[in-house]
Amino acid sequence: MTIESFNDIAPLNTQPIAVKSSFYLAMRILEPARRDAMFAIYAFCRAVDDIADDEGDREARREALDHWRYDLDELYAGRIRPRSAFLADPVRRYRLDRADFEAIIDGMAMDVEEDICAPDWETLELYCDRVASAVGRLSVRAFGLVEEDEAQLPTGPKLLAYHLGRALQLTNILRDLDEDAARGRLYLPREALDEAGVTTQAPHAALASPALDQVCAPVMQRAREHFEQADLVMAGLPKAAVKAPYLMAAGYRSILDGLTTRGFAPPRAPVRVSKLKLVGALVRHAFL
Repeated sequence: MTIESFNDIAPLNTQPIAVKSSFYLAMRILEPARRDAMFAIYAFCRAVDDIADDEGDREARREALDHWRYDLDELYAGRIRPRSAFLADPVRRYRLDRADFEAIIDGMAMDVEEDICAPDWETLELYCDRVASAVGRLSVRAFGLVEEDEAQLPTGPKLLAYHLGRALQLTNILRDLDEDAARGRLYLPREALDEAGVTTQAPHAALASPALDQVCAPVMQRAREHFEQADLVMAGLPKAAVKAPYLMAAGYRSILDGLTTRGFAPPRAPVRVSKLKLVGALVRHAFL
């Protein structure tokens, strides 16, 4: 089967997967082909993330990620396997870069190799680039921020992927502290723990520290700086093409604001996207 005949395969219905995403509304407002490309990118991310978060045997999870690498080999060679058929049209239509899909798998592999606990800032940066900014590099093509014949990302879209991806991922880390600890993980940087005087890197013990607000403060600051830089980049890009990332940023900035208000002392009530702020962003940007 060749890439030209991908329509011969019944594709995965990606919308029911994407509807569970915090970004569903932002994806939904795109024109149909771009919307479907974003659904496909999200479905891929969800599939490999589920492998990383599975509690089964690590070797089996490594093999599962390697199977996805093989599917990418086949897809980019023009041979489509049924499981990855949903990616064929977006890859062809928007010239999605295989290296970004590979980077996402590499990020998931970091969680499979060992449960990440208190990485240094450099390692956390690498992790964020792989699991978030790489997704951004795929997404800016689907948003329409890159000419379809351009092999390399222009500076503006590349910077948007860099800053917004990191802003979203750092916000995720702060939001999901307890959920990650239940999996034996702690993504807060080692330097922040040290500076706050927290001597343990054990997830639950670190989260019980009275200095946790101090540990989280530099992570929150970096997230805010990345949101601000993303705003500056989007201000210089075509307005119609940044309506989806504007909504993504607005939703996750509302989570960061909610975390600031709530703080990090236990018990930590869940913080979710503010529907009011999301609707406000929708009114401002969706109909440009």
